[in-house]
Amino acid sequence: MSAGEVRLGALRLPGPVVVAAGCGGTGRELAGFVDLSRLGAFTTRSVTRDPRPGPPGPRLVEAPSGLLHATGLANPGLQHFLAVELPWLVAAGARVVVSVSGADLGEYAELGRRLAHAPGVAAVEVAATSPEEPPGLLSAREPFHAASVVGAVRRDLPVDLPVVAKLRADVPRVAEAARAVVDAGAAAVVVGGALPAALPDGRPAGLGGPAALPVTRRCLAELRERVDLGGVAVLAGAGATTAADVRGLLAAGADAVQVGTALLHDPTAAARLVDDLEETPA
Repeated sequence: MSAGEVRLGALRLPGPVVVAAGCGGTGRELAGFVDLSRLGAFTTRSVTRDPRPGPPGPRLVEAPSGLLHATGLANPGLQHFLAVELPWLVAAGARVVVSVSGADLGEYAELGRRLAHAPGVAAVEVAATSPEEPPGLLSAREPFHAASVVGAVRRDLPVDLPVVAKLRADVPRVAEAARAVVDAGAAAVVVGGALPAALPDGRPAGLGGPAALPVTRRCLAELRERVDLGGVAVLAGAGATTAADVRGLLAAGADAVQVGTALLHDPTAAARLVDDLEETPA
């Protein structure tokens, strides 16, 4: 593996900058600002079995040092994604990490089964938690539930197709959750995602952006200090906006960094980060 490459199970990424789920549109919106093939990977918006229209606006609200989002995981459903979005991303040269979300274990299992042999899927990211939603019967706040979701997706996928588990930004339980999802078959984990928050009208939301960066650092520290994942890759999930942020997260133990909210402010952010890291490697 060459310098700068990142390994997610059997998948090798050429660099550490990865677009976070839901922040690069379908890829077409971002392609005018960055060559998708230069990214480590492109994570799709979270796809559900059936289309979701999303809630009424506002869905994005500025907050001090961050951005609140309450999108309700709006997406066109798996059938449309497989027929339209996935082929386009593959043709654009992206390494496609498909984010999936479900309402129950049955839906997660069906998503894994239908993605198992879809051409061009490089990895599947399990959005086992959403900071926008209140806890339900399947609450990924619980490491056991997160592991159950990963196991349901993992079951019918080819052994060489990695599963990435996106964990809740839960500092006290991040090590426990990471251990559980790796035991369930995850080849990589994402820690330090958007924080549970609320819109001004009280609706549940996620808070991303620079405000979340210190929490991501703490999640990395907790993980590295408390659990040995045996070489499983760790991706830092929220708050990076500059090359210095990315280098800092890599130095803190991340193997790659997901860039999300920064793209909503500046769609050139991913290209800028890739250029800066290549020009002045650590």
